[in-house]
Amino acid sequence: MIKQFTSASELHYFLAELKNDSKEIGFVPTMGALHDGHMALIDKAMRENDLVVCSIFVNPKQFNNADDLAKYPRTVNEDIKLLSKHNCHVVFVPSIDEIYPNEVSQKYNFGSLEALMEGEHRPGHFNGMAIVVKRLFEIVNPHRAYFGEKDFQQLMIVRRLVEMEDMGIDIVGCATSREFNGLAMSSRNKLLTEKQRNEASVIYRELSEIAKNYCTNVNEMNELISTGIKRINSIVDFEVEYLTLVDGDTLQPTVNQGYSWKPHLFIAVKVGNVRLIDNLPIIV
Repeated sequence: MIKQFTSASELHYFLAELKNDSKEIGFVPTMGALHDGHMALIDKAMRENDLVVCSIFVNPKQFNNADDLAKYPRTVNEDIKLLSKHNCHVVFVPSIDEIYPNEVSQKYNFGSLEALMEGEHRPGHFNGMAIVVKRLFEIVNPHRAYFGEKDFQQLMIVRRLVEMEDMGIDIVGCATSREFNGLAMSSRNKLLTEKQRNEASVIYRELSEIAKNYCTNVNEMNELISTGIKRINSIVDFEVEYLTLVDGDTLQPTVNQGYSWKPHLFIAVKVGNVRLIDNLPIIV
């Protein structure tokens, strides 16, 4: 039966005893509204660790839009049932005061990793995310933590955070889980109408089309990207916030594409009041 904790100190001491017994701990931090993509992370963590912890906490510090925070789906009871079905050992569901007993004003500098895409369009998002991830890592102190590659920029920043703080945690990236129509699984998908959810297949379809026709000619690639944006924007209530090609290691656009260039597409689309992101590495 899954163990449930709401107290950070109680969870920390419970896990510390297990680590003293040489048990390896895997950790999957989430904001809840769990879906099959989260369960893929849980299942991988279960295979690779003696005990797995999943946290459910909607972090106010990483929302730069109060309306977005208010409407974020919260389904804790259903989440715990789903975790139990997958035999997850521990679920941590803290209050805001439990995570932030004192005001945190930490300011991180992730340099070029946060200079564009999500960092540009959601000011303060990555700093707020880093604050809560560090706090959760301190509570759980896992051997490994699992993150989906759907949030690829976030994954890279978490890795940088662990390096900066010398935390010694293995950050494991897991492939994006997709719905039957190619739409990247996301808790926000629950906020879409059935019509929007079906039409949102255009996002992955256009990424795939651009990837299929990838070439090193910058003008031709810009034209492909521009065409993809127009196709997505032609659907009612769909608006591309960005669709960009960057290097998969640095997240920077590279004009002089050398032998180490790893082309990677990133996109954010507003579908009505719901914001969806996705990305696709290009195999060359």
